[in-house]
Amino acid sequence: MSKLNWSHNAYYQRFLMRQLPTPCARVLDVGCGAGGFATELARRVEHVDAIDRSAVMIEEAKQAVPENVRCMLGDVLEQPLPDRTYDAIVSISTLHHMSLDEVLPVLARAVRPGGVIAAVALPRPDLVRELPVEVAAAIGHRVFGIVFRMLRARGRGSWYAVEATDDVMPVVLDPPLTTRQVRAQVAAILPGARVRRLVFWRYSLVWRKPG
Repeated sequence: MSKLNWSHNAYYQRFLMRQLPTPCARVLDVGCGAGGFATELARRVEHVDAIDRSAVMIEEAKQAVPENVRCMLGDVLEQPLPDRTYDAIVSISTLHHMSLDEVLPVLARAVRPGGVIAAVALPRPDLVRELPVEVAAAIGHRVFGIVFRMLRARGRGSWYAVEATDDVMPVVLDPPLTTRQVRAQVAAILPGARVRRLVFWRYSLVWRKPG
């Protein structure tokens, strides 16, 4: 692993936090991994349900999260979710492991009217349309890596350091959909949703459920 590597997933946590509605008391974190984002959410909201289908990740999460986070081993496509319950449903680097046609209607039923679904996931490379973004990402990754490493060396925080549990997290080297294809699918399922390409090899999806 390069010493200049850093966690793109951790970097985009702030983006997802900004999408939370007001008020926001109950959040579902889909694909919670080792519980890092669920822990951040728990500082902002009253209750977090954190779900992951990896038993290893859930055990790691249980050791890390505060008391107002409930860790659940399961798959949102199989685990019954309460209808119209969550103020927000968030997800980092999980949707590309699933069929959007299957998972988005499930999440849409579980979020309350006026609530928000906000996710960041990996797109399939689309060099014809996104070459400038890919170039910016490659350069920015290294520049940011140098800066973040310097800040960590000076004891100024973790600065998106790659966690040890990243080695056992599932990886999709070839996500099935480009950003453009994701946008087309999402528009048919969640009218009004915003899908856009982010710089560091992610796309974002934000949808507010009509009230």
